[in-house]
Amino acid sequence: QVQLVESGGDLVRPGGSLRLSCAASGAIVSINTMGWYRQAPGKQRELVASITSSGTPTYADSMKGRFTIARDSAANTVYLQMNSLKPEDTAVYYCNADRIRTLVGSIYDYWGQGTQVTVSS
Repeated sequence: QVQLVESGGDLVRPGGSLRLSCAASGAIVSINTMGWYRQAPGKQRELVASITSSGTPTYADSMKGRFTIARDSAANTVYLQMNSLKPEDTAVYYCNADRIRTLVGSIYDYWGQGTQVTVSS
């Protein structure tokens, strides 16, 4: 069974940093694009950043310069380094894989359970 497990969420002061990790496990052959999304209370889920299997990143405009996405394809893991955090970054952060190839077929648009990031003084 394939799983995406996020970790690294925490309570942090404004201006602080956090590093989120998302590890995919199971009978995985390969993963296409992996990404981070977030959802704040009362708001829609939004893209934070994504990274292709070849390592090309994409960022939401409001995250450019503060967040960095990275990927270890051999470990099926994606990271999100978040710097200069603001209270408005408070949200549940979700990991997503757009296509996971497994030994028995492909899974599309797969999500993790999320990790809470709270930015507050």
